[in-house]
Amino acid sequence: MKHSALAVLAVLLNLGAHAAPPETAKVPVTDEHHGVKVVDAYRWLEDWNDPKVKAWSEAQNAYARGILDKLEDTEAIRTRAAAVLSATGAAYFAPTWSGGRLFAMKRQPPKQQPFIVVMPSPMHPDQERVLVDPNVIDPEGGASIDWYVPSPDGALLAVSMSTHGSEAGDIHLFDTKTGKQVHEVITRVNGGTAGGSLAWAPDGKGFYYTRYPRAGERPAEDMDFYVQVYFHRLGDDPAKDTYEVGKEFPRIAEIQLECLHTGGWAGAVLASVQLGDGGEFMHFIKINDAWKQFTKYEDRIVQATFAPSGLIVMISRKDAPRGKIVATMCDEWSVTPGTLVPEGEYTIVSEFLDPEGLFLATENALYITYQLGGPGEVRAFDYHGKPRPAPALGDVTSPTGLTALDGGKLLVGTKSYIAPLAWGVFDPAAAAAPAPTPLSSKFPFSLDDYEVVREFATSKDGTKVPVNIIRRKGLALDGRSPCLVTAYGGYGVNIEPTFRPGTLLLLEQGFVWAEANIRGGGEFGDAWHRAGNLTNKQNVFDDFAAAVKHLQTRGYTNPTRTAITGGSNGGLLMGATLTQHPDLIACVVSHVGIYDMLRVELSSNGAFNIPEFGTVKNPDHFKALYAYSPYHRVVEGVKYPPVLFLTGANDPRVDPMQSRKMTARLQAVGGTCLLRTSSNSGHGAGTALNERIEQTVDVNAFILSNLGLAYRPVQ
Repeated sequence: MKHSALAVLAVLLNLGAHAAPPETAKVPVTDEHHGVKVVDAYRWLEDWNDPKVKAWSEAQNAYARGILDKLEDTEAIRTRAAAVLSATGAAYFAPTWSGGRLFAMKRQPPKQQPFIVVMPSPMHPDQERVLVDPNVIDPEGGASIDWYVPSPDGALLAVSMSTHGSEAGDIHLFDTKTGKQVHEVITRVNGGTAGGSLAWAPDGKGFYYTRYPRAGERPAEDMDFYVQVYFHRLGDDPAKDTYEVGKEFPRIAEIQLECLHTGGWAGAVLASVQLGDGGEFMHFIKINDAWKQFTKYEDRIVQATFAPSGLIVMISRKDAPRGKIVATMCDEWSVTPGTLVPEGEYTIVSEFLDPEGLFLATENALYITYQLGGPGEVRAFDYHGKPRPAPALGDVTSPTGLTALDGGKLLVGTKSYIAPLAWGVFDPAAAAAPAPTPLSSKFPFSLDDYEVVREFATSKDGTKVPVNIIRRKGLALDGRSPCLVTAYGGYGVNIEPTFRPGTLLLLEQGFVWAEANIRGGGEFGDAWHRAGNLTNKQNVFDDFAAAVKHLQTRGYTNPTRTAITGGSNGGLLMGATLTQHPDLIACVVSHVGIYDMLRVELSSNGAFNIPEFGTVKNPDHFKALYAYSPYHRVVEGVKYPPVLFLTGANDPRVDPMQSRKMTARLQAVGGTCLLRTSSNSGHGAGTALNERIEQTVDVNAFILSNLGLAYRPVQ
């Protein structure tokens, strides 16, 4: 269906009648890779320390604001966005059971940031106490919690805290009885890409932690690399902390720590070490005061954890791309592990950081999360590999927050597209669905008029790609509905059903909302990931284009009513789609994205991405990178859809220069391109509520305007 004349006129009035974007100087620099000369006219925009770059960025912000602030109905959108995103219902996440109490993060608008609470059980949030509240530290929302770890007896809480989305976290210690900060602060424990970790010793008098280089230990360009493991004894000067392991680790090591607190092997420490973000791991164990390596990259052990008995339980992908469970005892780490659960039809989920507790070893059972191509389910086994009772979940849902409670019970969270996060207590003795708890989130707006359907698109090479669609019940498939499509497709990340309150804002405007499970993720195992990384990355873009075309040919929408959005690696997806299929979509919104694929590895944290994308030093990698690099695929004479780029000045994961250069390139060929740079945010983590609301206003107003739609007030 074509835009009506009035709709086209509205778009022109909103976007085309504004002043031209700021002038951007071209300063060509020529590189040669494997005999191919590549000219880069905007290399100068990479240097954020250059005053000219900051002035250019400020001018782009002013230009963007001059357009975004004049779009129709922004105040009405802001009112609704504030109401939906500031909904009064509390949301609990990242629960931990320690010392006979439940700790959890709590999000409760209008507070800007989540905070930490403690309660006697999942059934009694009415008796919770606030332990650590970054909103008190900074009422403007600049301080945020990266993660927390309670001591074994629950008496102390170690909290990594950072500011303005930087994810550069220091450890602060709190007394859980009083909520007061105690002891010393340990600096530089968490980082933006390599993350960070902490594991308490069994006596609660010290902990192992990830330590980034201190001033003078490394050159400036290496300060966010070469992470090692140290031990801190409470009360000691942190400068005298004990080195444990890590000097032999690669520059791009990412480390997660676990300490066994019970049984005959109490005090054993497990260090999982990932090679950048590429999904390759090696593992080290400390027993009898000595560290030993017990897996190598080629062993394809992608996750390991302790069972209370001292058994090391591992997810292996060696000769099993969908995963199998193997195990060995602490004192038998040099023995080939035995198989507990063989590879099956579905994929065993492995999460390096595992913030959602998807792989849990309790005293009597091993709980494993399986991916079903997007949705997930939980299965349980004993330590002989025999099935045990497991919590039953609903359709098109995913588990989150598997937390062991006392008495063999389990706290289970479930996520879906159209219902907020729900928490239930599963009792394996009863073998029933989890019993609801008051922790479950409340959302004061109804989604009863909407449903989720799961369809399959056919990609360029015949691969079937799942597309999850939220639509109004009884929707007519006449090709006229506006549609927003998103995906990610990278790093083996599973894109699962997740409730996003902001989705309601567009559903209320008649939108269809769709998310595709494209290759590059891990939804169908290791082979699905590898079919979309390194030299296979083009499959990711083909899959997404197929999903968009599927929605159009099925009659959900048409190109003039299709918007797409993605972030980070999903921002790369947006850049590739707009350059490869400009006629397929009406507008693009891209958050903190990657666009110049020949320069990614040279950013401050770029080396972490080489295992996923490759390196220009490898001729095959270069050929693939250059072929799809969005920055290099922008050409004269093509009418590109309008684009809104959003980035954060403090982003530790994707250098904001990526958005600056892509903006300059698109503007140079006459494309409508806006760049919105936030000074108080980063890659997304730790973004304050008010900033999230303002981003939502800009994004929704931009999309509505470019799809020729007027905002319909919601009663």
